[in-house]
Amino acid sequence: MAAVDRNAAALGVSTKQLMESSGNALARGVRDVADPDETVAVVAGRGNNGGDAFVAARFLADEFDASVRLLGRPETITTDIARENWDALRSAEIDAERVLDSTALDLGDPDVVLDGVLGTGVTGAPREPERSAIVAMNEVDATVVSVDVPSGTDADTGAVADVAVDADRIVTFHDLKPGLEGRADVTVADIGIPEAAETFVGPGDLRSLSRDPRAHKGDFGRVMVIGGGPYTGAPALCAQAALRAGADLAYVACPDAIAGEVQGYAEDLIVESFDGERLRPAHVDDLLAAAEGRDVVVIGPGLGGADETLDAVRDFLAGYDGTAVVDADALQVVPEVDTDADLVCTPHQGELAKMGGPREDDWEVRAARVREFAAELDVTLLVKGAYDVISDGETTRANRTGNPGMTVGGTGDVLAGITGAMASTQAPGQAAAIAAYANGTAGDVVVDEQGYGLLASDLLGEIPTALWGDRDA
Repeated sequence: MAAVDRNAAALGVSTKQLMESSGNALARGVRDVADPDETVAVVAGRGNNGGDAFVAARFLADEFDASVRLLGRPETITTDIARENWDALRSAEIDAERVLDSTALDLGDPDVVLDGVLGTGVTGAPREPERSAIVAMNEVDATVVSVDVPSGTDADTGAVADVAVDADRIVTFHDLKPGLEGRADVTVADIGIPEAAETFVGPGDLRSLSRDPRAHKGDFGRVMVIGGGPYTGAPALCAQAALRAGADLAYVACPDAIAGEVQGYAEDLIVESFDGERLRPAHVDDLLAAAEGRDVVVIGPGLGGADETLDAVRDFLAGYDGTAVVDADALQVVPEVDTDADLVCTPHQGELAKMGGPREDDWEVRAARVREFAAELDVTLLVKGAYDVISDGETTRANRTGNPGMTVGGTGDVLAGITGAMASTQAPGQAAAIAAYANGTAGDVVVDEQGYGLLASDLLGEIPTALWGDRDA
């Protein structure tokens, strides 16, 4: 939901608008269970869940005897918009007080309690003062309405680690949370989030890229690129893109005939060559052994389409059980391979057709067909185009970043490398979605700065900004 909220903001629907709509929906939920002039006690935490409750209190104050208790100091409210709504309560002289000692929380004898303590982003056992507040709400003989999820309940699983609010009514926003499935006391409120905020990949999707400050080398991925032979630049671009997208190490397995050239592109690459001028079946056992120590394999960039090379790709995928990004000529063998690997395939329209997939001009029609084809193959597809389509057969997304300047050769190799890095830490569908967004954003930055005539290598320096430059994401 945090990602969807951020994507909605990027589409012009502000967090302020969404919080106002959420608070209004909560007020309607309270009106459904309360009579005019009854007493409503609002218990609010310091996050946006509390902000929603502040807005609800403002809507309810004229009809009910409403009071708000904030758990903590106002200056510790975590977002500006929630703090603004707290200030609005105080300015309107609505009964709104802070509670600094959780043991001193006295709710009195209210008819309704509005639980706005903990939201969907909180997991595990509640800490103080939230825990004592949950206990206090459960001890009151009142109808309890919870904001989004009952505080103390895991929104993903419905599990309760310690204590949770025993809610009589839940008003949740935009969509039913998995942890609430099967409950009859849930109202799903439409708060104005456009469908596009979920359909199109946006800056909110980048929230999953946060890093633990205690991380060690390798925690963010060892990517192995199997490529090269007829072409030298493709595997080098791919591996460099993986590094720029946050992978800790990038290995290039390529024919020794071109190993020196590949190494010459960047000293950051670890080049591991095999004999000859192209990939052959005889190399597969050694490559499978090397892949065991890597998180993701990207196979295809620059390999060419020689029969013995494609035979080697078949053999490798048949024997591999990790995550593999498949690109370029290697894509054509995917429909016929029986593999235990999780495959992320990155074809353009022509390559998709060569795989036996659909070729549709309208992106929405294409999206539906791509979803069917991904389900048929049991792979994740990232189909490149003016609108990229990403589907794992169940969830389907689209990406609108990018521009016509990116028709130049090599941008697909960069995309494959970013996808490899993302697949080291993300689920395949999310990895492909973020990679498409970042690759297109990098291309947009280059064209904005210099116009058309970009080179694929121009994208490399813009990838970090595309992924981490928006600090609000």
